[in-house]
Amino acid sequence: MGDPPNHRILMVSDFFYPNFGGVENHIYYLSQCLLKLGHKVVVLTHAYGKRSGVRYMTGGLKVYYVPWRPFIMQNALPTFYGLLPIIRTILIRERITVVHGHQAFSTFCHEAVMHARTMGYKVVFTDHSLYGFADVGSIHMNKVLQFTLADVSQAICVSHTSKENTVLRSGLPPEKVFVVPNAVDTAMFKPAADRPSRSEIVIVVISRLVYRKGIDLLVEVIPEVCRLHPNVHFIIGGDGPKRVRLEEMREKHSLQDRVEMLGSVQHAQVQSVLVSGHIFLNSSLTEAFCIAILEAASCGLLTVSTRVGGVPEVLPDDMIVLAEPDPNDMVHAIQKAISMLPKIDPQVMHNRMRELYNWHDVAKRTEIVYDRALKCSNQNLLERLSRYLVCGTWAGKLFCLVMIVGFLLWQLLELWLPADDIEEVPDFTLQHNICEEMLEKDPMKQVV
Repeated sequence: MGDPPNHRILMVSDFFYPNFGGVENHIYYLSQCLLKLGHKVVVLTHAYGKRSGVRYMTGGLKVYYVPWRPFIMQNALPTFYGLLPIIRTILIRERITVVHGHQAFSTFCHEAVMHARTMGYKVVFTDHSLYGFADVGSIHMNKVLQFTLADVSQAICVSHTSKENTVLRSGLPPEKVFVVPNAVDTAMFKPAADRPSRSEIVIVVISRLVYRKGIDLLVEVIPEVCRLHPNVHFIIGGDGPKRVRLEEMREKHSLQDRVEMLGSVQHAQVQSVLVSGHIFLNSSLTEAFCIAILEAASCGLLTVSTRVGGVPEVLPDDMIVLAEPDPNDMVHAIQKAISMLPKIDPQVMHNRMRELYNWHDVAKRTEIVYDRALKCSNQNLLERLSRYLVCGTWAGKLFCLVMIVGFLLWQLLELWLPADDIEEVPDFTLQHNICEEMLEKDPMKQVV
């Protein structure tokens, strides 16, 4: 038992360990460093396989795995009000002061933010992705985001491009949106002791093999680069529906000995794959902030990437070569990167990344956002409904109806199970240096 923490934070998202990805890593590392700053952090997500109930991770990070199964793309089935009794109990038991939702297409995030505001809690939302404005899916998601963020206390985006995108999609006032970039665990991602030989240039691609990641571009780029440079080899890690196209390309151009397909790569093995290469290739068609680029640069690889979204903000110009999402321009960028390789020192690049990006800085900047959120004034139901009413002629009225029903259900829960009857859990803190241990260990091995 120790002194009461400054903030008591509930992180909510459908995306968390044991699933791996940028959002999952962001929540985990941010939570660990917030714990070290003296705050209490609890994570709420859905069950993964047999993993349900309450688990503890490194540093005493408490995770609630709600026994709901993923419906599609690791998202739980939207229920509007199904999460209300559960989140109310957790908020009261853990004495939460700030609810922090992550990712625009997480149903858990949207429902938790909605119910937390109904109960008067301060809410912060972090957007990790970019969306368009023209296709049906984006139009639908933008309207959902407008509903969720209509009454949010503060918002965070991972890049300035992402902030512009979120403000346009949601209608949030720009002064309520903060830019806090991602970071990289430089203790895990570091160059190999022995630098790979330049007699054979290895280009590494680690990505989900889906359309959004520009795999169709790779299908055209790889054969041309192999034709121009006989000493270039490709290592491709990742899996997805576009893997078939890459395998067809490899067969068509007889590149089996020059293009190695690794399939799915565990996060703990990513560093060992990266240090075997000289150049990291990112062909994404849209990207708010690419953590994979940070991991590659921290391992000492020169990066070639498409000039999309927030990517130009990620690295200094001498550490990345940008290209338009066009096959010819990407081939020229790779050729330029190959000519730059003699000037690249992996250890110097790693040291620069350690200074540029670290999770301690991200946690301190996020802490400021929490402080701002707690200073926001409390509003009654009628004042809050006015924010939803301006979301559209018909949508605004529908949003108001959803919030009114949620408010009535909350009042029924207060009568059925008063807050005073819900037992509060005791706090505990670990005395050892959490953050340093966390950076040296695989988080998946720390789950109990």
